[in-house]
Amino acid sequence: MTQNKRRVVVTGLGPISPIAFGKKDYWQALHEGRNGIHSITTFDLGDCPVTFGAEIRDFDPSVYMPGKEAKRSDRAIQFAVAAAKLAVEDSGLDVKSVDPYRLGVYIGTGQGGIETSFNNFRTMLEKGSKRVSPYFIPMMISNMSTAYVAIVLGAKGPNLCVVTACATSLHSMGEAYHTIVRDDADVIIAGGTEAALRTIAIAGFASMKALSTRNDDPEHASRPFDLNRDGFVMGEGAGVVVLEELEHALARGAHIYAEFTGYGTSCDAGHITAPDPEAKGAAYATEKAIKMSGWEKSQVDYINAHGTSTGLNDKMEAGMINRVFGDGAKDITVTSTKSMIGHCLGAAGGLEVIASIQAIEEGYIHPTLNYETPDPECDITISTGAGVNRKVDRLLVNSFGFGGHNGVLAFEKYGIRD
Repeated sequence: MTQNKRRVVVTGLGPISPIAFGKKDYWQALHEGRNGIHSITTFDLGDCPVTFGAEIRDFDPSVYMPGKEAKRSDRAIQFAVAAAKLAVEDSGLDVKSVDPYRLGVYIGTGQGGIETSFNNFRTMLEKGSKRVSPYFIPMMISNMSTAYVAIVLGAKGPNLCVVTACATSLHSMGEAYHTIVRDDADVIIAGGTEAALRTIAIAGFASMKALSTRNDDPEHASRPFDLNRDGFVMGEGAGVVVLEELEHALARGAHIYAEFTGYGTSCDAGHITAPDPEAKGAAYATEKAIKMSGWEKSQVDYINAHGTSTGLNDKMEAGMINRVFGDGAKDITVTSTKSMIGHCLGAAGGLEVIASIQAIEEGYIHPTLNYETPDPECDITISTGAGVNRKVDRLLVNSFGFGGHNGVLAFEKYGIRD
């Protein structure tokens, strides 16, 4: 890291998750090891072979946006607006005091307005094309979440919607990091949103045999790295953070949760859904994030894993950790937030970054639920039970998406390099 390089810090956290909304309640839920996975109750699943997920049941969009606008917005947009508002509120940032062209928004989504698309296709087939909503297109297109947040905040600076499946949030944050470093913005609201927990998406993932089928025991279905895992559990929500140039944050007296020090990205370029079993791309992204941070590998305390609870991902990821860190891998605590909130697809990384930063703030790493039978092919140190109390100065967050998209972010306790 060069002496004059602009530094990026995290100053605001905005989670909308299946276990809680807002930083305080989300962190409390993580401490408790609260399980957000249950049988689905809010919509008709038809004949879907999977009947459970990490569902958000008590979300009222009118708390975060006018009721009329909420009706004209897909659920993914509603989540994004709510998470962005929570993050900005938590940061204490007065957005009106920021040059609007230096304030950006990078909020991605894996599937965009899939519910809006499904409902309008059905309307057209049943009632004709003239009954399709005039709001169908702006409700459906993926970029509208980041655009709507920009409208709400008056953010006229860089604005992107990254779409890289399950790596979306981390890529959004990573690209925001580079934008701030190259002096194209001072503040970027970054993360991901997803509202794909709907019948059509569940049916699609179930047809791929990617989902757990524990309909009779949903609370124990998401079991990352456990020998008896049988697939991931779909979730929904949004995870958004405020990323800010260090001097800008210091000048306004902001609370700094962590310094954002590294970003690694790559593509397996191998298979449309399966990860590279040799994990070459994932390893490259991990090595890149560490090198950019200026760390020694032995300094990494914690990894918030992608940890999907699928046979292929967990084996690949555990193998990658052991190959990259060697004998030092055993000293790194690994956890999967997905054991509590399911796999929130494009929002997953955002919610996991927020969960990880808790470890820096509180010296506590949340548990991985349902880890009962160790898998010899996943020989890593998993945080289980009541979680782990340990000092965390440096951590990594992993996300790997369909298509071979890999993203790894590095964060450290602010001030330890000064």
